[in-house]
Amino acid sequence: MKTLRLTDCDFAAAAERLGTDVPSLRAVHEVETGSSNGFWAPGKPIILFEGHVFWKQLEQRGISPAPLAAGNESILYPRWTRRYYGTEREEYARLARALRIHEEAALMSASWGMFQIMGFNHKACGFASVHDFVRAMSQSPQAQLLAFVGFVEQRGLVPFLREHRWGDFARRYNGPGYVYNRYDLKLREAYERWGGRAGTMPLAAG
Repeated sequence: MKTLRLTDCDFAAAAERLGTDVPSLRAVHEVETGSSNGFWAPGKPIILFEGHVFWKQLEQRGISPAPLAAGNESILYPRWTRRYYGTEREEYARLARALRIHEEAALMSASWGMFQIMGFNHKACGFASVHDFVRAMSQSPQAQLLAFVGFVEQRGLVPFLREHRWGDFARRYNGPGYVYNRYDLKLREAYERWGGRAGTMPLAAG
Protein backbone atom coordinates (compact mmCIF):
# COMPACT_ATOMS: atom_id res chain seq x y z
CA MET A 1 0.00 0.00 0.00
CA LYS A 2 1.36 3.43 -0.94
CA THR A 3 1.47 6.08 1.75
CA LEU A 4 1.68 9.86 1.63
CA ARG A 5 5.21 9.83 3.02
CA LEU A 6 8.23 7.59 2.78
CA THR A 7 8.48 5.13 5.64
CA ASP A 8 11.43 3.51 7.38
CA CYS A 9 10.63 0.37 5.41
CA ASP A 10 10.79 2.28 2.11
CA PHE A 11 14.25 3.61 2.91
CA ALA A 12 15.41 0.22 4.17
CA ALA A 13 14.29 -1.53 0.98
CA ALA A 14 16.00 1.08 -1.21
CA ALA A 15 19.20 0.88 0.83
CA GLU A 16 19.22 -2.92 0.55
CA ARG A 17 18.81 -2.74 -3.23
CA LEU A 18 21.70 -0.27 -3.53
CA GLY A 19 23.88 -2.01 -0.96
CA THR A 20 24.26 1.15 1.09
CA ASP A 21 23.07 2.35 4.48
CA VAL A 22 19.80 4.06 5.29
CA PRO A 23 21.42 7.28 6.63
CA SER A 24 22.99 7.88 3.20
CA LEU A 25 19.59 7.85 1.49
CA ARG A 26 18.01 9.84 4.29
CA ALA A 27 20.73 12.47 3.85
CA VAL A 28 20.10 12.91 0.12
CA HIS A 29 16.36 13.07 0.75
CA GLU A 30 16.76 15.72 3.45
CA VAL A 31 19.14 17.93 1.48
CA GLU A 32 17.09 17.71 -1.72
CA THR A 33 13.66 18.29 -0.28
CA GLY A 34 13.75 19.02 3.46
CA SER A 35 10.54 17.79 5.06
CA SER A 36 8.53 17.64 1.82
CA ASN A 37 6.87 14.42 0.73
CA GLY A 38 7.60 15.35 -2.88
CA PHE A 39 4.15 16.76 -3.64
CA TRP A 40 2.71 20.25 -3.78
CA ALA A 41 -0.86 18.98 -4.06
CA PRO A 42 -2.43 15.54 -4.65
CA GLY A 43 -1.12 14.23 -7.96
CA LYS A 44 1.15 17.25 -8.41
CA PRO A 45 4.82 16.59 -7.59
CA ILE A 46 7.03 19.51 -6.68
CA ILE A 47 8.78 20.87 -9.77
CA LEU A 48 11.29 23.48 -10.80
CA PHE A 49 11.17 24.66 -14.39
CA GLU A 50 14.51 25.46 -16.04
CA GLY A 51 14.19 27.89 -18.94
CA HIS A 52 17.77 27.42 -20.10
CA VAL A 53 17.14 23.68 -20.42
CA PHE A 54 13.97 24.41 -22.39
CA TRP A 55 16.08 26.55 -24.74
CA LYS A 56 18.44 23.61 -25.35
CA GLN A 57 15.62 21.10 -25.69
CA LEU A 58 14.02 23.17 -28.43
CA GLU A 59 17.35 23.54 -30.23
CA GLN A 60 17.82 19.76 -30.12
CA ARG A 61 14.51 19.42 -31.94
CA GLY A 62 15.51 21.83 -34.68
CA ILE A 63 13.41 24.67 -33.27
CA SER A 64 15.05 28.07 -32.97
CA PRO A 65 14.20 29.39 -29.48
CA ALA A 66 15.22 33.01 -30.06
CA PRO A 67 12.10 34.01 -32.05
CA LEU A 68 9.93 32.41 -29.35
CA ALA A 69 11.60 34.22 -26.45
CA ALA A 70 9.71 37.50 -26.90
CA GLY A 71 6.87 37.43 -24.39
CA ASN A 72 8.25 34.20 -22.90
CA GLU A 73 11.25 35.66 -21.12
CA SER A 74 10.46 33.86 -17.86
CA ILE A 75 10.43 30.39 -19.43
CA LEU A 76 12.90 30.63 -22.30
CA TYR A 77 16.44 31.94 -21.94
CA PRO A 78 19.89 30.74 -23.06
CA ARG A 79 21.73 30.74 -19.71
CA TRP A 80 20.85 29.54 -16.22
CA THR A 81 19.35 32.04 -13.82
CA ARG A 82 17.30 31.72 -10.65
CA ARG A 83 15.55 35.00 -11.41
CA TYR A 84 12.30 33.40 -12.54
CA TYR A 85 11.92 30.70 -9.88
CA GLY A 86 8.67 31.02 -7.97
CA THR A 87 6.19 29.23 -5.75
CA GLU A 88 4.94 25.81 -6.77
CA ARG A 89 1.81 27.41 -8.20
CA GLU A 90 4.01 29.76 -10.25
CA GLU A 91 6.27 26.91 -11.38
CA TYR A 92 3.25 25.00 -12.68
CA ALA A 93 2.10 28.13 -14.48
CA ARG A 94 5.53 28.42 -16.11
CA LEU A 95 5.36 24.77 -17.13
CA ALA A 96 1.86 25.25 -18.58
CA ARG A 97 3.12 28.08 -20.79
CA ALA A 98 6.04 25.95 -21.97
CA LEU A 99 3.72 23.02 -22.72
CA ARG A 100 1.88 25.20 -25.21
CA ILE A 101 5.14 25.72 -27.10
CA HIS A 102 6.34 22.10 -27.11
CA GLU A 103 4.94 19.47 -24.74
CA GLU A 104 7.77 16.94 -24.67
CA ALA A 105 10.51 19.57 -24.50
CA ALA A 106 8.70 21.29 -21.63
CA LEU A 107 8.37 18.11 -19.57
CA MET A 108 12.05 17.39 -20.17
CA SER A 109 12.94 20.85 -18.84
CA ALA A 110 11.55 20.56 -15.30
CA SER A 111 12.93 18.74 -12.30
CA TRP A 112 10.39 16.47 -10.64
CA GLY A 113 9.66 15.16 -7.17
CA MET A 114 11.53 15.06 -3.90
CA PHE A 115 14.85 14.17 -5.51
CA GLN A 116 14.44 16.86 -8.19
CA ILE A 117 15.32 14.65 -11.15
CA MET A 118 15.22 16.40 -14.50
CA GLY A 119 12.73 15.14 -17.04
CA PHE A 120 15.49 14.61 -19.61
CA ASN A 121 16.90 11.94 -17.26
CA HIS A 122 13.80 9.77 -17.57
CA LYS A 123 15.61 6.92 -19.34
CA ALA A 124 18.24 6.78 -16.60
CA CYS A 125 15.37 6.24 -14.16
CA GLY A 126 14.06 3.31 -16.20
CA PHE A 127 11.26 4.98 -18.17
CA ALA A 128 10.80 4.71 -21.92
CA SER A 129 9.34 8.20 -22.25
CA VAL A 130 9.22 11.42 -20.27
CA HIS A 131 5.42 11.05 -20.14
CA ASP A 132 5.80 7.68 -18.35
CA PHE A 133 8.30 9.30 -15.99
CA VAL A 134 5.98 12.19 -15.13
CA ARG A 135 3.07 9.81 -14.55
CA ALA A 136 5.18 7.80 -12.10
CA MET A 137 6.44 10.89 -10.31
CA SER A 138 2.82 11.98 -9.91
CA GLN A 139 1.74 8.75 -8.22
CA SER A 140 3.44 8.53 -4.82
CA PRO A 141 6.58 9.27 -2.80
CA GLN A 142 7.47 5.60 -3.17
CA ALA A 143 7.47 5.90 -6.96
CA GLN A 144 9.73 8.94 -6.68
CA LEU A 145 12.15 7.01 -4.48
CA LEU A 146 12.25 4.12 -6.96
CA ALA A 147 13.04 6.56 -9.77
CA PHE A 148 15.92 7.96 -7.71
CA VAL A 149 17.25 4.45 -7.04
CA GLY A 150 17.17 3.66 -10.75
CA PHE A 151 18.91 6.93 -11.54
CA VAL A 152 21.83 6.44 -9.15
CA GLU A 153 22.25 2.86 -10.36
CA GLN A 154 22.31 3.80 -14.03
CA ARG A 155 24.60 6.80 -13.53
CA GLY A 156 27.18 4.91 -11.50
CA LEU A 157 26.61 6.87 -8.29
CA VAL A 158 26.14 3.89 -6.00
CA PRO A 159 29.83 3.59 -4.94
CA PHE A 160 29.82 7.22 -3.83
CA LEU A 161 26.83 6.57 -1.57
CA ARG A 162 28.26 3.32 -0.21
CA GLU A 163 31.62 4.93 0.57
CA HIS A 164 30.12 8.25 1.70
CA ARG A 165 32.15 10.21 -0.83
CA TRP A 166 29.89 13.22 -0.64
CA GLY A 167 31.91 15.51 -2.89
CA ASP A 168 32.02 12.93 -5.67
CA PHE A 169 28.32 12.21 -5.30
CA ALA A 170 27.47 15.93 -5.28
CA ARG A 171 29.55 16.63 -8.39
CA ARG A 172 27.87 13.86 -10.38
CA TYR A 173 24.35 14.46 -9.06
CA ASN A 174 24.22 18.27 -9.02
CA GLY A 175 27.05 19.32 -11.32
CA PRO A 176 30.16 21.39 -10.58
CA GLY A 177 28.11 24.17 -9.02
CA TYR A 178 27.60 22.02 -5.92
CA VAL A 179 30.58 23.76 -4.31
CA TYR A 180 28.79 27.10 -4.17
CA ASN A 181 25.82 25.83 -2.18
CA ARG A 182 27.91 23.51 0.02
CA TYR A 183 25.93 20.52 -1.19
CA ASP A 184 28.62 18.04 -0.14
CA LEU A 185 28.92 19.52 3.35
CA LYS A 186 25.16 19.51 3.76
CA LEU A 187 25.06 15.83 2.78
CA ARG A 188 27.74 14.92 5.31
CA GLU A 189 26.02 16.87 8.08
CA ALA A 190 22.64 15.29 7.27
CA TYR A 191 24.22 11.84 7.14
CA GLU A 192 25.62 12.31 10.63
CA ARG A 193 22.27 13.58 11.93
CA TRP A 194 20.63 10.40 10.67
CA GLY A 195 23.09 8.25 12.59
CA GLY A 196 25.88 7.78 10.06
CA ARG A 197 29.42 7.51 11.32
CA ALA A 198 31.19 10.88 11.30
CA GLY A 199 34.50 11.41 9.58
CA THR A 200 34.85 7.99 7.98
CA MET A 201 35.41 9.18 4.41
CA PRO A 202 36.69 12.33 2.67
CA LEU A 203 34.26 14.76 1.08
CA ALA A 204 35.71 14.09 -2.36
CA ALA A 205 38.24 11.68 -3.76
CA GLY A 206 41.48 12.90 -5.28
